[in-house]
Amino acid sequence: MRKRDLKDRQRLQAAVRQVADQYLPDPNITSVGVGYKVEGGERTDTLALQFTVGVKLAPEGLEAVATRPIPASITANGVTFATDVVERTFEQHPAAVALEAKAERKARVDPLVPGVSVANARVSAGTLGCLVSEPATGAVRILSNWHVLHGDAGRIGDPIVQPGPYDDNRIAANGCGTLIRSFLGLAGDCAIASVEHRRADERILGLGVAVRRIGEPELGDVVVKSGRTTDVTYGTVTRIHTITKLVYGARGEQRIGGFEIGVDPDHEPPNGEISMGGDSGSAWMAVDDAGAASEMLLGLHFAGETVEPAEYAVACYASAVFEKLEIAPIAAPEGVADAERRPVVDAAAGYDPAFLPGHAVPLPKPTATVKRDYAPTTSGSVVRDYTHFSLAMSKKRRFCRWVAWNIDGARMQQLSRKDQKFVLDPQYDAKHQVGDELYAGNRLDRGHIARRADLLWGDRAAQANSDSFFFTNITPQLDDFNQSSKQGLWGELENAIFEDVDVDDLRVNVIGGPIFKPDDLPYRDVLVPRSFWKLIAYVEDGTLKAKAFQLTQDDLEAKLESLGLEPFNLYQVTVADLARLTGLDFGPLRQADTMPPAPEDVGGPAVRRIDARSQVAAG
Repeated sequence: MRKRDLKDRQRLQAAVRQVADQYLPDPNITSVGVGYKVEGGERTDTLALQFTVGVKLAPEGLEAVATRPIPASITANGVTFATDVVERTFEQHPAAVALEAKAERKARVDPLVPGVSVANARVSAGTLGCLVSEPATGAVRILSNWHVLHGDAGRIGDPIVQPGPYDDNRIAANGCGTLIRSFLGLAGDCAIASVEHRRADERILGLGVAVRRIGEPELGDVVVKSGRTTDVTYGTVTRIHTITKLVYGARGEQRIGGFEIGVDPDHEPPNGEISMGGDSGSAWMAVDDAGAASEMLLGLHFAGETVEPAEYAVACYASAVFEKLEIAPIAAPEGVADAERRPVVDAAAGYDPAFLPGHAVPLPKPTATVKRDYAPTTSGSVVRDYTHFSLAMSKKRRFCRWVAWNIDGARMQQLSRKDQKFVLDPQYDAKHQVGDELYAGNRLDRGHIARRADLLWGDRAAQANSDSFFFTNITPQLDDFNQSSKQGLWGELENAIFEDVDVDDLRVNVIGGPIFKPDDLPYRDVLVPRSFWKLIAYVEDGTLKAKAFQLTQDDLEAKLESLGLEPFNLYQVTVADLARLTGLDFGPLRQADTMPPAPEDVGGPAVRRIDARSQVAAG
């Protein structure tokens, strides 16, 4: 093999894979890759196909351990290699070990920052490698290993926590995202998760740089990583096109492609360990001419040498990982210095109680009866946060009890709903949700509670667009209710407030949902709600104001059986009456109500019929 052969990466990679297929079934052989031959413990300038083995044996001892001899040279895919054999075995680095992480790396952080502890709620602890972009949605994602974000018992949709459970077992309090996609195989040990509940900053802890581009490592390159356990460590690339054999629990033996890193003699770690348990998922960055971390990601750390001190680590190729997971680096904003940058995710994902200027509007507080009916998420929480909205589900009725959302009228966007699909939310048990089985072959529409258009604002509009299509945000509505001009009035309540009221900072909160009644229509083993409600809160001239509305549909049975268009009615009601109907306490919004109560001699609730958009803001 000659140095010019290194330029033909595809040919060289294919050759190594051929050899791996032939030799890695041998239980004593742990990896194979291209590096420099080692003689007498010193690296030479001779390129070789280097095998690592559990036990290095003289030829006469091979038979005793049932391992095959490795010839002095091997030809594969038209490339002839000299061979080399060294003792070295590898293990995953998913968990913490004797050397404890620094406190800042195993604590809960907000904003999220690469280099800290993270894991699937069912895994121990690994490292948040870096933040990346998902071009298909425009969303920011967490990148780490499969065995950190997914693991043996994991599944897509699992909650991701920061820090990992090994560092802090308060799973319900530490949610930071949801597992989106993962892969385990030759292309890498890798996974991505959403960013939820927190802000996020893409600059890597201890390195001060973000991943802006990806590159291909070459032999001798100096690299640096920032990991949960061993902090910032440097290394040099000692083998490329390396295929490592590892056992992944119930997944069994897997072959992972990548490259190997050894100790950099100019930056030797104090204890000789360039990586340890808990470092899995770390981003290996190229080093610039000044010896500092650059913005180029070369690999994703997934395993290290088993002996102590562990002088070698292995990483997946960044290029292979990014292609397999369909991700890209986050582009740097033009004309903004790193020191002046805001976090790439600049707000908590769910409903923000402090969203309105100068006033806090908390989530609704349930009565004891309503609270007992809340369905839990997989993490044990009874409130589920999405992008710009939050909700609680009813176990009995299998629809949301309420949805609360923020609308920033100054940052609205127009996005297509094309390619968006209604899906069950994996963070809830399917038995607590109503899916497509209710809507097939009839006139029922899948109606959004939090309007899709209301959620499409700010930097995370694309993710909000997708989040709005979870069935947890959907209730059945008859097609004419959902699409007719009269329903347009129900959907235009928020817009009417924006246009007819001088709303401070153009910010509005909305809470809404179905009203559950015992005489709701039983249909396909589901009680279909007859009525819906909205509570709109805003600030005008510094004063908090609230308007409550109820939409009733009394002819539901007839409309399922006929084509007749029977009327439905929209009313403004008092917040106090809405609280009695829903079993929810709306806190300060009761005192902020613009609807006066009915006189005592009326003997019933105060209601105001709404027949036109101009009447919405008038009450």
